[in-house]
This record gives sequence, C-alpha cells and structure tokens, in this order.
Amino acid sequence: MSSRIPLPPPPPPAELRSWPDREALLADRALAVGELTRRLLGGGRFALFAGAVLVLQLGWGMVGVLLAELGYGAVLDPITFLLTLVLAVLGAGVMVPGVWLVVRGVRRDRVVRERLLLWAALDRHGPTDARLRAPVASACWAAVSALLCGLGLWLGFAVPAGTDPAHGYGLVAYGMGVAMIFWINGLIGLFKAVGHFRMVLRVVPAGRSASSGRPRHV
Repeated sequence: MSSRIPLPPPPPPAELRSWPDREALLADRALAVGELTRRLLGGGRFALFAGAVLVLQLGWGMVGVLLAELGYGAVLDPITFLLTLVLAVLGAGVMVPGVWLVVRGVRRDRVVRERLLLWAALDRHGPTDARLRAPVASACWAAVSALLCGLGLWLGFAVPAGTDPAHGYGLVAYGMGVAMIFWINGLIGLFKAVGHFRMVLRVVPAGRSASSGRPRHV
C-alpha cells in the first residue's frame, strides 16, 4: 500500500543543493510535488479518511445498543444485559483503531503539507503547479467534509428535539455521539481543503505566471 512507501524527503538545504541545472531541479520538484499532493488529497488518503469515519460509527453503533436499552429504564434480564454489555465493550474496542486512524492521518497530513510547501517554494513550473492546485480533489474534500459537518450539525439538533422522553436519554446520547463523529471529521476535512488552498495561494499567487521566475520566500 502507498502508506508503506516512504514519503519524498524534504529538499536539501540551500548550501547542499547540487542540481546541475534548472531542468533537473524542476524534474525532481515535479516528482516530489506530484507524490506529496497525491498523499495529501488522493484517493488512497480519502479512502482512509472515509474508513476511519465508518469504523468510528460502527463502534459507536455497537455501544449505542447498550445506551438504547438502558435509556428505556426497563430492567433487563441478566442474559440480555450481559450480551449488550459485551457488545458495547467490543464496540469501544472497534473505536480505538478508528481514533488511531484519525490522529495518525492528521499528523501525517501535517508532515506532508510541510514537505509539499518546501518543494513547491523552490521554483515555478506551469504543469507541476497545476497538479499542486488539484482543484477537483480539493473541491471533493471540501464538499464531502461540508456534508459531514452539516449532517452532524443537523443530528445534533434533530435527535434531542425528536426523541420521545418516554424512551429516556439513551437514544439522545447515541445520536449526539453520531453527530460528534460526523462533525469532528468534517471539520478535519474542511481544514485540510482550506489549508491546501491557502498554501497554493502563498506559493503560486493568482494572476502570476507559473512558468517564469522564482516564488517569493514563504
């Protein structure tokens, strides 16, 4: 898998750079920018993002069975209580790798973005900078993340307002947990898309030729 392939290293310090000419620099820059952009916004990264959300929702759904049962206030027979308790414990265990995937993804994105900025700031080249902008991938991340935020926000208000008080607070707690998972991951995706857009504006300002001249220092 691509996650097992090492990231392109950052460019060497200015005093150690030994490219024979600008064409060689641009060639290395194009390879690094293309790979780092793919690691940041590509399909593999999006699959990990979506997988983390699904794992978290699956685990929380298993915990929600116990919350719903307890929320009714009815006395459960020992076997039913034991089964729901075991399911809730398993659900909490399922959520652990989901949380790990989210945290790991955020940390990895920060490293990738830092290296991408360093490589992109070395020079300008039209085709390479077009891949750096990645407008379609950025728009997809922003749209899906905004959808998750909107869904989480809607659930955060709809679940408490629409739950019958006779059913207790178990369903409310479960619904709020679902909303939080959507909301937090949606914010993570939005910050990623907006951060990439701002980085591109710093490196390749709009209205300026991407094939001539070196960028300003960032």
